[in-house]
Amino acid sequence: MPQFKAPIADFQFLLNDWLHIDEHYSSIGAEGMDSELVLEIISQGAKFAEEVVAPLNREGDEQGCKLNDGKVTTPEGFASAYQEYVANGWNAMLGNPEFEGQDLPYSAAIPVHEMLNSANLSWRLTTMLTESAVLAIDKHATDTLKKTYLAKLISGEWTGTMNLTEPHAGTDLALLNTKAIPQNDGSYIITGNKIFITGGDQDWSSNIIHLVLARLPNAPAGVKGISLFLVPKLLVDDKGEPGVANALSVGSIEKKMGIKASPTCVMNYDGAIGYLVGEENKGLACMFTMMNDARFQVGLQGLGTCEASFQGAVSYARERLQSRSPTGAKQPEAKADSLMHQPDVRKMLLTQKAFTEGCRALSMLYAQQMDIEKYCSDERKHEAAQVIAFLTPICKGFMTDIATEVTNLGIQVYGGHGYVREWGMEQLVRDTRIAQLYEGTNGIQAADLIGRKLTRDGGKMLSSTLAMLSSRIGNMADEGMQQQANALLNEFNEVSTALLGSQANDVAGAATDYLHYSAYIILGILWLDMASAAKQSSNELIAQGKQKTCAFYLKRLLPRKDAHKLVIHSSADDLMALNDQEFDYI
Repeated sequence: MPQFKAPIADFQFLLNDWLHIDEHYSSIGAEGMDSELVLEIISQGAKFAEEVVAPLNREGDEQGCKLNDGKVTTPEGFASAYQEYVANGWNAMLGNPEFEGQDLPYSAAIPVHEMLNSANLSWRLTTMLTESAVLAIDKHATDTLKKTYLAKLISGEWTGTMNLTEPHAGTDLALLNTKAIPQNDGSYIITGNKIFITGGDQDWSSNIIHLVLARLPNAPAGVKGISLFLVPKLLVDDKGEPGVANALSVGSIEKKMGIKASPTCVMNYDGAIGYLVGEENKGLACMFTMMNDARFQVGLQGLGTCEASFQGAVSYARERLQSRSPTGAKQPEAKADSLMHQPDVRKMLLTQKAFTEGCRALSMLYAQQMDIEKYCSDERKHEAAQVIAFLTPICKGFMTDIATEVTNLGIQVYGGHGYVREWGMEQLVRDTRIAQLYEGTNGIQAADLIGRKLTRDGGKMLSSTLAMLSSRIGNMADEGMQQQANALLNEFNEVSTALLGSQANDVAGAATDYLHYSAYIILGILWLDMASAAKQSSNELIAQGKQKTCAFYLKRLLPRKDAHKLVIHSSADDLMALNDQEFDYI
């Protein structure tokens, strides 16, 4: 299996030469933060990802998780790696300082998160959802709940989960049946079943804090009748420590295609004690705080597996001798030339590289906008929130769709060896496939983008996003690249605004095409922006590599947008023409 190496040089370029991170921190008032500190954080995070987490990936996949006597055990080394993670403060990076969090900018934490996903996706999942649970509790819970639970969740002493899905209700949460009965002491009795619960049980932490969606008696029908509850695995005593067991249990561990080292549990709540988070019947709005963070983090999962697959493919292509170059022997002393001399292999590797580095730039741009929303209190905060809302489904949907393509290319470069488990490439395909499904399938992300974020919003979020991109283009040093980027931005605006006022079915039918079209356009702009910045880089490999990869993206990958553009404004009549019986003739 390829050994993961953190892409430190690329992060250095993005932070220093592209985002100008020192100027960014100064402009938002992030006191004490500078590029030197951020790069030290990334360097130490890289060391942990490479040396502690990555070596557990293959064996974790082989061993999987086990359920015995109602308790889940994770693969060897996973729990101890988590304890080291917590001891070194990694879990607290983004936490509220009032509860012992480090309150770092997102631009300092996101690179660490990406590297953990590359190193070991299964291991990263539990820490990811704990961070998301922290956000929901910090924003919506009472002061009493915060004082009881938040510090230990931020530190990582306790972990958190998200409980939405039920056996009969996937994306459509209006159908959920879990009940919550109010008690005289202000608590609630929670009864129901949840499925697909990441980290529902594990052997890492002394307590697990479940955030559970449920219905109160006489609650309105549909999503307007959903409330959110905090349900601890172990009830907390007067000293703030885990005490007696709550009335909940693990029914089973899901048998999955991938992420086998992550405990995905069926959870049974049999009269468990829970506490209301936020207002009654407004739980879905509270949960979206957690879900939106998780959606971006799932996009990072796709990016992480892209990097891991690309590294493996490049390493193999350099070493594997296979045939001769079409233009004659390049390694005459050897029996054959390496795969690096085959144009078709080069195309696959460049596709991996262009998507991986392009998506990394998008993730760091997103992190920069989250910094602005976090630290600023003026109009910049509002504009950043608009941009984040528009980009979230693109980051989640496109990065994970592309991860499936990129990891499959990794197998293709290896040929038959890529299909064999010992090389590690097929695990990346299996692991990343779930990212297109959870936290809302990518079809849901596309519907959200074109429905809620574009047409229903009247184009306001789009306008903020266009303004942000236009500002970046205006600062580009290369005039030719600036003109190309402006042309892409204008086209994006024209195609998007033409969708406003379209028929509902036509909008829904164009959803996935619009998400992909948007992503190809945005990555094109970001690649031009990076290539322009790279001309000033002191790192010659970066300077040349970015410009050449940009040229490849513009020539070979950006034209994909035109196929999507052709159908975006088409009628959905053909999609709805067949009746149910005509699909299979049976």
